[in-house]
Amino acid sequence: MSIPSFEDAYVCRETIYNAIYALPVGEWRKELIICLRQGKSSRRPRSGGVDRRGQIPDRVSIHVRPPEIEARLMPGHWEGDLIKGKGNASSVGTLVERTSGYLMLVKMRDATATSAMEGFSAALNRMPLAVRKRMTYDQGREMAKHAEITQNTGVAIYFCDPHSPWQRGSNENTNGLLRQYFPKGTDLCQHGAEELNAVAHALNARPRKTLGWRTPAEALDRLLKQDMIESVATTG
Repeated sequence: MSIPSFEDAYVCRETIYNAIYALPVGEWRKELIICLRQGKSSRRPRSGGVDRRGQIPDRVSIHVRPPEIEARLMPGHWEGDLIKGKGNASSVGTLVERTSGYLMLVKMRDATATSAMEGFSAALNRMPLAVRKRMTYDQGREMAKHAEITQNTGVAIYFCDPHSPWQRGSNENTNGLLRQYFPKGTDLCQHGAEELNAVAHALNARPRKTLGWRTPAEALDRLLKQDMIESVATTG
């Protein structure tokens, strides 16, 4: 009996997800779903459907975003989102730097465009200019004031295609981890800035295999020092 090759034995993650969610309702299905990172009771399709959300004026598509962002070699390119609380009445802003995986959590008064503009502007302006270049976001209505964020911070903003969360995969994966701290259906207003900073610090201090077992904080610091050395060499 021949041993199948890796390619023959390999099953992609979508096949696994589909198999789990295709199971009939029962205890086994519940146990398997609990083991998934986000523990959702239903599977959202990866594509398709009509975008019914309000159109964002003057948005710039991800498809005209500079190609070097995909390589994740240069710091300063962020992915942003909101995780929302009970009834979508409360929210926490999330910003993930694509090269290092560094996370910032942003305290929001609510889930409105004004709160998003104020919160994201303040968070980005706390970072050095070297890591304030571009942000990629979905088409949530809270970004209706994206032009003001750009004016306040100098950060250019690009928008994903509708129903395409994988176009900002770093942020989506991080949001899944954050639900361990901020479960769905809870009031996110109860979490103050100090608590949000503590959660961000915990994730930024976690070593990552993709970073050569550096932490996101160490990786970002290394990138900033490298950028500083290159800038001095260029001007010198």
